[in-house]
Amino acid sequence: MDEETPLLNRRPISSASKINNAKLYLAVFSAVLGNFNFGYSLVYSSPVLPKLKDPNVDPRLRMDTEQAAWFGSIYTLGAAAGGLGAMLLNDMIGRKLTIMTSAVPSTIGYMLMGGAVDLWMLHVGRFLTGIAGGMTAASIPVYISEISHKAVRGALGSCPQITAVFGSLALYALGLVVPWRWLAVAGELPALLMVVLLAFMPSSPRRLLSLGREQQAEKALRWLRGKHYDTHIEISAIKHSINTQGRVTWSQLATPIYYRPILISVVMRFLQQMTGITPILVYLEPIFSQSKVSLEPKYDAALVGVVRLFSVATAATLMDKVGRKALLYTSSMLMFLSTLTLTMISHTTACPPGPGPLNLTASVDYSSPNVIGNTAAGLIPLISTMVFIFGYAMGWGPITWLLMSEVLPLVARGVASGLCVTVSWVTAFLLTHAFTHLVDSYGLYVPYLCFTVVCVFCLLFNAVCIPETRGRSLEEIENYFRTGRTFTIVRSHSTTQSS
Repeated sequence: MDEETPLLNRRPISSASKINNAKLYLAVFSAVLGNFNFGYSLVYSSPVLPKLKDPNVDPRLRMDTEQAAWFGSIYTLGAAAGGLGAMLLNDMIGRKLTIMTSAVPSTIGYMLMGGAVDLWMLHVGRFLTGIAGGMTAASIPVYISEISHKAVRGALGSCPQITAVFGSLALYALGLVVPWRWLAVAGELPALLMVVLLAFMPSSPRRLLSLGREQQAEKALRWLRGKHYDTHIEISAIKHSINTQGRVTWSQLATPIYYRPILISVVMRFLQQMTGITPILVYLEPIFSQSKVSLEPKYDAALVGVVRLFSVATAATLMDKVGRKALLYTSSMLMFLSTLTLTMISHTTACPPGPGPLNLTASVDYSSPNVIGNTAAGLIPLISTMVFIFGYAMGWGPITWLLMSEVLPLVARGVASGLCVTVSWVTAFLLTHAFTHLVDSYGLYVPYLCFTVVCVFCLLFNAVCIPETRGRSLEEIENYFRTGRTFTIVRSHSTTQSS
C-alpha cells in the first residue's frame, strides 16, 4: 500500500496528507468572480467619462463637472451601503447567499447604464454596481477564509484582491476597442457566471455549525477537502471556536486591548483612501488627458493596470518574507516620491488658454505636435503614476486589509470591521467627489500636493503606531496591545532556540 512505501524525508501520514483541494479551488474561483466584477465596476467611469463629456454625445447624457463628479463618486457611496448591508446579510442568510445576492444590484445597474437614455439611469446604475461591489468586498474574503484549509488559507486569501485587479485590467483592455454601452453589457457576465457556479458550491462549514447543522457541515467539509479526509478534528476545532466566542461590552472597548487595534485599523483605512488611490483609479483616463502624456490616455490606463497586477503579485510573495512594516515603509516612500513628482509637474504645466476652468475630462488631439512635445517629458506623468500604483499595491493596499484581520480582537471584529468599511468608503466618496471640482478649479497641482502630504503622514504613522506582526502569534499581538510595550512581542521560546 502507499502508506507502507518508504520515501526519502517522508512525513507521517495524517489527515492533512489526504486533502484534495481541487474542489476548494473551484469554490474559491466561483466566489472571486464577484471580486473580478468589483474591480471592473470600480474603474468603469475611467474610459466612460470622456465619452460622456464629448460634445457629440446624446444631449440627454452629456455631463457637466458636477454630474461627472457624481458619476465617478457615487459608486463609493453605494459600496459603503453594500458593505454595511453585507455585514447584516452574512449572519442572516450566510456568506454564500450574500455573495450570490450581490448579482442582483450588479445586473440591474449594468442594464440601466447599458440602456441609459437619461442621466438618472447612469447615476442609479453606478450606485447599484457600487452596492454590489461593497457586498462582495465584505463577504467573499470571509467565505474564502472559512472554507479554506489552514495550509492554503494564506495563498487563497490573496485571491480576492488579485482578481479585482484582473477585473480592472479587463475593463481598461476592453475600453480600447469596445463602446461604453457594451462595456456595461460585458460587466453583467462575471456576476451571472458567479451565481451559476456558486449554486453548486457548499455553504461555509462554520456557518452551518453555528446554525446547529452538523451533518450538513460535515458533508460540506468533506466535499471541500476530498472524500478521504477525516473531518472530525477540523469540525471539533470549529465548534470549539464558536462555543468560546463571546461578545464585547462597551466598558471593555475602553481598554487598550480593544480600542488601540481598532483605532489603528480605522486610521489605516482612512489614510489608505486619503492617498488618493480611488480618485486616481476612477478618473485615470481623464487625468492622463490633463497631464498631456505622450500616449493616448486609454493606452496609459491599460499599462497602469498591468503594473498594478504585477505589484499585487510582488506584495503577495514578499508579505511573509520581509515583514509588514518594511513593505509599508517602501510603499509610503514610493507613493511620496511619485506624488511629489506629479505635484511639481502639474505645477509647472501651463494652463490651457481661455477664461474657463480646467476640464478634467477634456479631450486632447494627440496628432498635434504641441501636445506631444518632448517624448521623455511626456512620459514622466505616466511613469510617476505607475510608481504610485506600484507602491500602493505592494503596501498600503493589501497590508491594510491583512493587519485588520491580525490585530482586531475576534469578539469585536464584526463591529470594528463595519466601522472600518464605513470610514473607508465614506472617505473615498468625499475625496472622489471633491477631486473633480479641485482639478477644474486649481488643476492637478492641489490634489497631488494633498496626496503628497498624506504620504508623509503614512510614513509617520507606520513608524510610531503600527506593530510588526510577521511571525507573531495572536496571543503575542494581543499582549502587545494589553501592555503597550513593544518588547512584549517576542518570538516563542521554541522559535528563539531554533533561530
